[in-house]
Amino acid sequence: MSPFHYQNGRLHCEAIPLNDIAEAAGTPVYIYSQSELLRRAKTYMEGATAVSPQALVCYALKANSNPHIIRLLAQAGLGADVTSGGELFLALEAGVAPEKIIFSGVGKRRDEIEMALRANIRALHVESEMELAVIGEVATEMQQVTAIGVRINPNIRAETHPYISTGQHEHKFGVPLEKAVAMLHHAANHRWLQPVGLAAHIGSQIEDVEPFMESAEFLAQTARQLAAEDLELAYVDVGGGLGIRYTDDGQDSLERIQLWLTAVSQPIIAANLNIVMEPGRSVVGPAGVLLTQVIYTKQQGDRHFVITDAGMSDLIRPTLYKAYHAIWPVVEVPRTLQVQGTVDVVGPICESGDFLAKERPLPPTEPGDYLAVMQAGAYGFAMSSNYNGRLRPAEVLVNDHQFHTIRQRQSYQQLLDGCTYPPS
Repeated sequence: MSPFHYQNGRLHCEAIPLNDIAEAAGTPVYIYSQSELLRRAKTYMEGATAVSPQALVCYALKANSNPHIIRLLAQAGLGADVTSGGELFLALEAGVAPEKIIFSGVGKRRDEIEMALRANIRALHVESEMELAVIGEVATEMQQVTAIGVRINPNIRAETHPYISTGQHEHKFGVPLEKAVAMLHHAANHRWLQPVGLAAHIGSQIEDVEPFMESAEFLAQTARQLAAEDLELAYVDVGGGLGIRYTDDGQDSLERIQLWLTAVSQPIIAANLNIVMEPGRSVVGPAGVLLTQVIYTKQQGDRHFVITDAGMSDLIRPTLYKAYHAIWPVVEVPRTLQVQGTVDVVGPICESGDFLAKERPLPPTEPGDYLAVMQAGAYGFAMSSNYNGRLRPAEVLVNDHQFHTIRQRQSYQQLLDGCTYPPS
């Protein structure tokens, strides 16, 4: 059962009515279910280790980098996939073991590489020949043997939004097969580099498992080719990208995670290799909602607008990807109440692209009502901003009958953080 459900006419997260949280923490506010986070983490951990006791599940911090959430997932056994020095800092701060951290990303700066070497993380995943050269220089200067993997671009097409498709040659990520093999051999002959892995990531929010299986088979075949050339790797990293169901019923089955695990692991285990994976959205997405309050409503021509205190600065996915999020009223509406027409749920930002939903059949809504934007645990707060001078929202974690603020709402004074006035 979803942790978000109606009870006595009120929408709850676990055992807490969402309107209680709104009254205590204000809106907009992100609300997460601890039980759902841990249930999804457990599904990944049990499924992965059943396939291989040495399997490593690295949570992709880009989906949601709240330190308390990272800590909960680390305590559940997950490592971390990071893409910047900032995410590496957050992973270490939250208690992720360095040997469970993979550093991905196409544009690692020299200072970030130095930071990773000082932390002695599991591996840096390299995405270009120039980057490999810089890592070699830094490793030589620090006289530290540095584990590297190479991200291969398998040129596999997957059905998703073009902005989050990453596995074809037209994309900036990874390198082609021939170049990946050459880079791994170069690392093997370098005094301070140790090639340990081969990685791929074909995109995000992909619901079909076939492209994942194709990518895993490609990786396994490449690893066998390298072994025949006397280059044995420690693991193959199948990436992440499993989509979730942004459906009106708010449900996303754990069976889909198990199906994905089976699909990606079979080729790797058949090649007698260890497996690493990097789930993000499928861990945290269904565990969170964005709670917002209706400020005004208005009719303009044939459009009916519901104006809320949350907008694209809080959740940019609808604007950026035309993404669909179900929207539920916090007060349950009787089934006998007919929905008259559709509404656009829009925010307060000075952009026509500022919306949470368009032409959505919602029950009658009045100022002061609360609405829950569902499946918002991933790429919600993580992509929020201060555009239009908006304060980034609070984040709240619910644990059964208790809830705690795990990030305070920004204050106006914090909009000045780091700013200085030059001498007059």
